[in-house]
Amino acid sequence: MPTSPSLAPSPPSVPRAVRDRRADLVVVVAALILAVWVTSGLWRDPNGRAITVNSSDQALFEWLLAFGGHAVTHGENPLFTYLINVPDGVNLAVNTSITVYAVVFAPLTYLIGPPATFLVILTLNLAATALAWYWLLSRQFGLSGLAAGVGGLFVGFSPGMVSHANAHLNWTAGWLVPLLIWRVFALRRPESRLRNGVILGVLVAVAFSIAAEGLFFTALALGVFVAVWALHPATRAEARAVLPGFLGGLGVTAVTAGVLLAYPLWLHFAGPQRFHGTGFDPVIHSEDIAAYGAWPSRSVAGEAGLDTPLAPNPTEENSFFGFPLLVLTVACLVLLWRRATPGRRATLWALGVVAVTFTVLSFGPVAKIDGRRIDLPLPFDLLGELPVVNAALPARLALVVAPVIGVLLAYAVDQLRADPPRRRPARLAWGAGFAVALLPLLPTPLLTVAREPIPRFITSGTWTEYVSPGGVLTPLPLTLDVYPDGQRWQAHALAHRQGEFAIPAGFFLGPGGPDGRGQIGPPRRLLSDLMDQAGRTGLVPIITTGTIDVVRADVRHWRIETLVLADEVHGAKWPVDEDAIRRTATVLFGEPQRVDDVWVWRVRQD
Repeated sequence: MPTSPSLAPSPPSVPRAVRDRRADLVVVVAALILAVWVTSGLWRDPNGRAITVNSSDQALFEWLLAFGGHAVTHGENPLFTYLINVPDGVNLAVNTSITVYAVVFAPLTYLIGPPATFLVILTLNLAATALAWYWLLSRQFGLSGLAAGVGGLFVGFSPGMVSHANAHLNWTAGWLVPLLIWRVFALRRPESRLRNGVILGVLVAVAFSIAAEGLFFTALALGVFVAVWALHPATRAEARAVLPGFLGGLGVTAVTAGVLLAYPLWLHFAGPQRFHGTGFDPVIHSEDIAAYGAWPSRSVAGEAGLDTPLAPNPTEENSFFGFPLLVLTVACLVLLWRRATPGRRATLWALGVVAVTFTVLSFGPVAKIDGRRIDLPLPFDLLGELPVVNAALPARLALVVAPVIGVLLAYAVDQLRADPPRRRPARLAWGAGFAVALLPLLPTPLLTVAREPIPRFITSGTWTEYVSPGGVLTPLPLTLDVYPDGQRWQAHALAHRQGEFAIPAGFFLGPGGPDGRGQIGPPRRLLSDLMDQAGRTGLVPIITTGTIDVVRADVRHWRIETLVLADEVHGAKWPVDEDAIRRTATVLFGEPQRVDDVWVWRVRQD
């Protein structure tokens, strides 16, 4: 399989260390500056600010960091927990458990808290993605520092990466992709096949822990690339020669990853609280065809008002390359193709097939153009029900296209440096093309907002006096994706070693959706619905003696000992009326007790 020689120029005569040292420094500084710039709104107050458009996912990842570190340091199972969704628990193997991050950063989480650790990882993810791609392009593919820098920085801060920086620690871990590519291509070498297979197997296990969906997409993309490259007439003989050893290395990889992931995979496919597919509609979560030529919201163009609402939400602007970049990419492909050897054309052909394949698949089961659905059969309609594929959101397949564009841009820059256009107008046209295509995509900071503080009742440890060790305490409203306070409170208690309290419900993916699919949170119960209704509308719901009987059954089901209402409740999607919740809870449970800065109802279990 190609390690890149089919595209890479001849190595320069200057020693690599001398050639790359200055470029390395420039790219490292640029990547760090851009990463801090994008996340700067959170750096103002890591523990007091949240990402405006996705504070619920931020709270979830903070909880995962706190719980994962606590589980490992206390000898508990990091992939299944009964601390949320009492009494059924949550299978974290079918959620995004980020166990590797939780373990590696556990000391930092205990030192500075989950919110600040979340911010550190998010910032490092963005910078590391750009640097990993720069390293792959420069060190493994032999491109110049300028070319590799353009490609690496584009991929690391592409519209999809910046969009997912709205709290997704899994999708922003794009640094895994170039490492996987590097180790897959290393399998073609006959020497150290066992060692290379083991290394790739370990890397696959790490990637599964951090971003299983991203690992799946990477495997699909590499499979398409290798298959197309191997079948090309110019490279067919080379592929046939290395195929036996390559397959042997993949076998070692499969065994290594299988051993490391045996338990997580069992939990994922056969464990308790598993589900098939997700509760997300693939039609809604598919890429609009027009989105590929649109501008992203968190960019210079977006700040100028050129963005368009074609994504299902602001965290899913997975393409949004802008029309000028699409034109530039085609021009780069033509430039490279015209000057390519047959071997290079095989690689270009494989890259093009990958880009087109994943672009078409990202359109989902039903085509949309500028928000209008079109009766056009699409491949995802046939593939979407396959196992594993049915758990993927088609729009995210567009994320594979960004690295292809970055690689083509990098190789075009290197080609232009090695053989610049002879005419000045042509040189100016290329320079203007890169500027017009890339400058509007420069990222702008994520939108952030001050979030409600964790109550002193929790931070001071007073809660330990109102719930038995490991007992159930619930905030009001009950914890859901739109009300993430319960997991924020629990994360604080775990990270500050105050002890454990469990909560009913929670923000997670679990069974209960239609046709055996998953859904966010547990099946709804009356107590949760009443508190949600009061918080949304500001009105006390109609409550009868029958209502109270059902609510008491809910309390027994969840084994709740204490209910807590903070003065300020964080609503991830809308403001919450705390007074209406307090009045509703008073009707259900009697007058509350004022403790520190919260209202407390103690419940006697019959």
